[in-house]
Amino acid sequence: MTAFATASVTAPLQLFDFHPVLADFRSAVLQGLSQTPKRIPATWLYDQRGAELFDQITALEEYYLTRTEMQILQERAVEIGDRITQGALVEFGSGSSQKIRILFDALRAKGKALPVYVGLDISKQHLQQSCEDLQRDYPELAAIAICADYTQPLRLPDVPVLQNRHKTAFFPGSTLGNLEPEDAIAFLKTVAHLIGPGGDLLIGIDLQKSKSILEPAYDDAQGISAQFALNVLTRMNRELGANFDLAQFRYEAVYNEALGRIEMYIVSQIAQTVEVAGEAIAFAAGERLYTEHSYKYTPAQFNQLAAQAGFRTRSVWTDSQALFMVVDLATCP
Repeated sequence: MTAFATASVTAPLQLFDFHPVLADFRSAVLQGLSQTPKRIPATWLYDQRGAELFDQITALEEYYLTRTEMQILQERAVEIGDRITQGALVEFGSGSSQKIRILFDALRAKGKALPVYVGLDISKQHLQQSCEDLQRDYPELAAIAICADYTQPLRLPDVPVLQNRHKTAFFPGSTLGNLEPEDAIAFLKTVAHLIGPGGDLLIGIDLQKSKSILEPAYDDAQGISAQFALNVLTRMNRELGANFDLAQFRYEAVYNEALGRIEMYIVSQIAQTVEVAGEAIAFAAGERLYTEHSYKYTPAQFNQLAAQAGFRTRSVWTDSQALFMVVDLATCP
């Protein structure tokens, strides 16, 4: 009988809450709304409702990213799983933890022990539930949940279960594309420091493609993407005492071919003034509020980006249509 079949939970879930406080939300919102163009950092889209809506987006027909990445992981699970040691695996943006299950199942199938799992996400309730679900389905799994904005400087907690372990980072979903290239390099440097010399990074990267594929992926026919974006206005109404009338705003996603990125906006349909945290914010008719963007890379562009952050590329896996790739990187000694 294999080890996992008889193992029990090694320890209850450890949860570390470094979630930004309400004052940070207020400050970020007011600062963003005072800029030209107005903007809201994408981090704040992911409250509990936002996380739930994003999970719905990943299942949409137009949203090829999740199913394509999962297909790559499933087809290459044994090969990718061989890159994971019995040390610690740190997943950035763990969400509902669907993808890590593919790799855990591959490790189980080979009779290999699972690594200590560290889930990082901004949505505390979503994160805690996902990690508890993982421990229920993989009783031998030691898990740590860290609620934090992982795009900011971050250190792993100083706990015995993480000490002297080889670390593998797992960053699926092409979330790196939400960062400006220079910020992406800075983030990758942070990851390299976190996992240390000889550490590994498995990362999902969305590849460049036509706007006819990209724009529907980020602005679906059912309007789930629009609900996801507009939910941040609901959050401001609830948490900052704002008075946004959601009926007077709409959502749009456009592909900026010059920059190679899809851009997402909330658009004011009329000239109006909205109160946010006691401040009057004027919107012109047709004015855009910038919520997020997602860069799309060629393999060569991403390899260059990773090299500037101190990584070397070990393996690249892609789908038959070259829509997406999963890259295995290693920190340089």
